[in-house]
Amino acid sequence: MTIEVRNTIRFLLNERLIELADVPPVETLLDFLRIDRNLRGTKEGCAEGDCGACTVLVGRLHGSELKYESINACIRFVASLDGCHVVTVEALAEPNGPLHPVQQAMVDTHASQCGFCTPGFVMSLYALWMENPMPSIQEIEKALQGNLCRCTGYAAIIRAAEAISSIGEVGKDPLVVEREKIGRQLAALQDGRRVEIGQEAERIVLPASLDDFAAVLESSPKATIVAGSTDVGLWVTKFMRDIAPVVHTSHLDELRRISIDGSGVTLAAGVTYTEAYSVILHHFPQLRELWDRLGGEQVRNMGTIGGNIANGSPIGDTPPALIALGAAITLRKGARRRTLPLEAFFIEYGKQDRQRGEFVESVRIPFLGDADRFAVYKVTKRLDEDISAVCGAFRITIDGEGRVPDAVIVFGGMAGTPKRASNVEAALKGQRWDNATIRAAIVAFEQDFTPLSDWRASAEYRMLVAKNLLRRFYLETQGTKNLRIDRNIAAAV
Repeated sequence: MTIEVRNTIRFLLNERLIELADVPPVETLLDFLRIDRNLRGTKEGCAEGDCGACTVLVGRLHGSELKYESINACIRFVASLDGCHVVTVEALAEPNGPLHPVQQAMVDTHASQCGFCTPGFVMSLYALWMENPMPSIQEIEKALQGNLCRCTGYAAIIRAAEAISSIGEVGKDPLVVEREKIGRQLAALQDGRRVEIGQEAERIVLPASLDDFAAVLESSPKATIVAGSTDVGLWVTKFMRDIAPVVHTSHLDELRRISIDGSGVTLAAGVTYTEAYSVILHHFPQLRELWDRLGGEQVRNMGTIGGNIANGSPIGDTPPALIALGAAITLRKGARRRTLPLEAFFIEYGKQDRQRGEFVESVRIPFLGDADRFAVYKVTKRLDEDISAVCGAFRITIDGEGRVPDAVIVFGGMAGTPKRASNVEAALKGQRWDNATIRAAIVAFEQDFTPLSDWRASAEYRMLVAKNLLRRFYLETQGTKNLRIDRNIAAAV
């Protein structure tokens, strides 16, 4: 089959059509805005997707619906924006006109001091306001997880978020009023062609379809796959790595599909955390807290389930939970597919069971049984937007006699890969689910793990946390909630 090729990236930037024939693979949206377009309201703070000073909105068609989301411009590559609408803080108000309601609310509540972080807060609040004009404080705090302020404090910013709808009507906002028009413009940019820019050392490819992606990767197995770029972006901004040739996948609708049947949920690898949220919470409500703490809102809007798995990090947030749930992944190379248990994908630190030219296509998550008890705990230095020191996932099956016929316990941050506590599991199986069994099983953690000390946690702390999380899980299955497990409680169990 002949694939038609286009040699330009096309997207809308505020009200202008941008068409680029020369795009460096490592050029970020932040650099493009500030250096190439002199749009300097978007700031660089951390250059790693943490502080939110670079927040902009990106609109993308999901079928016929145009949806805007906040993203980190510092780690989003320009080449990934084909067919999108980028909105920066400069577009909110006319040069000599009144402030946008979000901006006016920030002024009225004195929600800015030095002002450096303010444009990022404005854009995050703008995205929230369009989707939810009357948010609760909890919803505001969640929307602002990915924005940091060092001088004003967040109380005034939260008051600003509450005040926006008293200043303006969301139904009159230009991005709402003109959504159909903008949607038609974006639809016209989607010509179904493969996009290719540059030669091999600087080559960028946006495949025309999932089949085309498989063919491109099979012929260029050394290419870097970029989905959400929440990890690859840091390879460039922090480690100055050369990532070319690059194959972008965030535009492929076939990799953003979610299907549900009587036995489980299947997520295509390009499904973002945000896109998966409602389905995950409906079928696996025990994952709510973990999902709400996956980075900030901008990271959740960009990061993908498949990317989190394929990176193979021992502290990735989703693998422990997915392994405990019995998830399996489908890998594809060309037209050939194979499926394996997720736990078998991780071989050792930095090594996964993935061949050259092969990619993660989907992940299948079976539903819990009626006798299953399941929980996930993420332990970090700060509550929001932080990487795990330890992440523990527990699934225990309890039969009618109060015994444990099956147990799966998985930890991230305790080994070079997400790893099951097989000796602890063995100590639980066949035993009664009670204090005596927990006390006997906990000592087996010393056989399962030899954690490392680093700046996130010491080895001793990690081991204590792992043991305490099993105690916590047991107590919660007995009806005790919201526990803070420490040495004294641990000694009492």
